[in-house]
Amino acid sequence: MGISPEIEKRIALLEEKYRNSGQDLGSYLDGLLHDRYLTYWDYIHLDTLLSLQVPKTHFPDEEIFIMYHQITELYFKLIIHEQKQIIDDRLQDVEFYIRKIDRINNYYKSLITSFDIMIKGMDREQFLQYRMSLLPASGFQSAQFRMIELYATPLENLLHNSVQGQFDADTGLETLYENIYWKKGAVDSRTGEKTLTLKQFEYRYTPRFLRIANQVKGSTLYEKYLALPEEAQKDERLIRSMRTLDQNANINWNLMHMGAAYRHLSKEKMTIEATGGTNWKQYLPPSFQKVIFFPAFWSEQEKDDWGKQWVEHIFNPQIKKNA
Repeated sequence: MGISPEIEKRIALLEEKYRNSGQDLGSYLDGLLHDRYLTYWDYIHLDTLLSLQVPKTHFPDEEIFIMYHQITELYFKLIIHEQKQIIDDRLQDVEFYIRKIDRINNYYKSLITSFDIMIKGMDREQFLQYRMSLLPASGFQSAQFRMIELYATPLENLLHNSVQGQFDADTGLETLYENIYWKKGAVDSRTGEKTLTLKQFEYRYTPRFLRIANQVKGSTLYEKYLALPEEAQKDERLIRSMRTLDQNANINWNLMHMGAAYRHLSKEKMTIEATGGTNWKQYLPPSFQKVIFFPAFWSEQEKDDWGKQWVEHIFNPQIKKNA
């Protein structure tokens, strides 16, 4: 039985491909002949993935805590994956922008709804005990979450609210970075000094953050939008998608995080510190930080009211019941 025309055509295409790369098709065919069949578990490295949960204590729910944060980091990686494609795009295609931003919003939707695992899916008494074995580690130290912010908007839009308006795009990146909002959330509530959590984080990631900020200067998601043709900037679908992203990243995500914090770290009038000593009551509420990726899409009234619904959310009877 001879080789079909379809197979001959593909062989010719393969020969051309490997000839252009300076390789020999026959050698690749030999390798393919001896290669093992691919399996699902090998392809996604399942055994490795399932071995990455290593609790520090004997409390069963600590494994839930670890897995939840690992899943969250994978979603963050998906978000960054889409952001980078927008940043690298040179075609200025509105449809491409909308498609990618809608994907990001879908990832955030999954993240936001998944917080029920943290709010309702763990035993509070177990958490309050095993968390002491995690010091000074903290979710505050999620570098990918900070990268999402850096890819989304210029540093001047990420400043702490106490210094917002004091700097502009001409200010040096190092100065802007030193005044970024999240640093204020990791100071000791008694001494005002940087916590070990923040010191570790800065030492590990500051060079990378500054490198990213420098690389994307002028091409963040917000700046890519502002560089679109005027008509494209008026596309209501794009504006709606970007407004939704701003709300998801800077309001809804924080609201759910606040719900988890109140569930596990508040009891009557007592507030328990986060594992890294972060001032979570001042750091997490979106109405306090007023971080907005895309300020052109919001009226002054909307900016003033940014995230105020967190009060209603946190003191919702269901949240109080779970606290």
